[in-house]
Amino acid sequence: MASLEYINFNPWRDVVVGGKIAWERDGLARGIERLPQIYWSDGSGWAEANHWALAKITEHRVDLATVKGLMKHLRAYACFLEAHGLEWRHFPTRLSERAVVRFRGDLIQQINRGSLASTTARSRINAVVQFYRHAAVHDFVNPTTPMWRDQAVVIRYFDTVGFKRSLTRFTTDLAIPNRTVIGIRLEDGLTPLSDTHMTELLKFTAGHEACELHLMLTMGFFTGARFGTITSFRIENLEQARPDPYMKGFVLIRVGPGTGVATKFDVIGDLLVPSLLFDELKRYAYSAERLKRETKATSDNRTVLFLTNRGNRYGSNTVSRMMTELRRSTVRAGLKFMERFKFHQTRATYGTWLMKSVLQVAPPLSRDRICQECHVPQTRIYHLPLCPIFRGHERETRGRPSIS
Repeated sequence: MASLEYINFNPWRDVVVGGKIAWERDGLARGIERLPQIYWSDGSGWAEANHWALAKITEHRVDLATVKGLMKHLRAYACFLEAHGLEWRHFPTRLSERAVVRFRGDLIQQINRGSLASTTARSRINAVVQFYRHAAVHDFVNPTTPMWRDQAVVIRYFDTVGFKRSLTRFTTDLAIPNRTVIGIRLEDGLTPLSDTHMTELLKFTAGHEACELHLMLTMGFFTGARFGTITSFRIENLEQARPDPYMKGFVLIRVGPGTGVATKFDVIGDLLVPSLLFDELKRYAYSAERLKRETKATSDNRTVLFLTNRGNRYGSNTVSRMMTELRRSTVRAGLKFMERFKFHQTRATYGTWLMKSVLQVAPPLSRDRICQECHVPQTRIYHLPLCPIFRGHERETRGRPSIS
């Protein structure tokens, strides 16, 4: 079975010394830590796929976390190829014999069995198509027949000032339709926990799970922060917190670029943290248990709030294992709602709670309400993005806390 491993990549360059070619470390190019690489079951590397991962980061400036996700999907394709004895470069005339077509069919079967979500299957086939496009550009594959049929799709939409626009994008006949429930859905399709279930879960983690996991879940439930934001918190971020000037019992912690706290798309804002949770985080930051872990950490990680037993930052794989163990232990304890629980549901729970609180003091505006300044219908609670004089609505949003 193919495997996905991570290496520390150090770039080298060729130089001519005394009429001979030699290799030396490239001092101008930066290294890449934990670069994902795929290896076949015999130990040899999949050179073309590994070149794609490196090109994504160095040439296209794609985030490392995104490349890791793409390589995980491509590793599933490599496992499929080895399991069925297929060659990824071979594109016979008969469609049913092509490896990528058979892989698409296998993904659809997994969707029908319920073992794979349609969103995951769609992302997986898209990653495979991206890799083949890269391979074709660099002449890693030269099929005599078309690999697939490209189809142009026109998407029509209205811009922020109301003008009708159209966007043309290309798709392939390998695309897997993502059939979803009609209507408004929460982020990533995850449902929130009820107040009762959230309380039962936190009571369980407070008495049975590691203190770090309990605090991370609590931060998710009461701040709406993402996993990457929570695990990148540092002690100096807690020290720089300030009381919320509009709501008593809350503090604001700055997150985003320049703060050391990671946010999606590098969004800058303030995280709204209840004072009780903030005091608990500060108590943990200077506890004896955490200080023991800090002594094992490197100089870069010593101020990270949450550290593992070995003094390392929590990564996605570590937390995934912890969440798997949590689901098993909670289900055995009778918390049946935890069978499919995911960490990101803490964010959905917070968002639902926040919206319910907002609706109690600011009910949604009716569709026929008109802005008194620009005479454009308002469709949002605080302001309308379509408003051509947005600055006239700043007073409606000033003071509202932003969420990372």
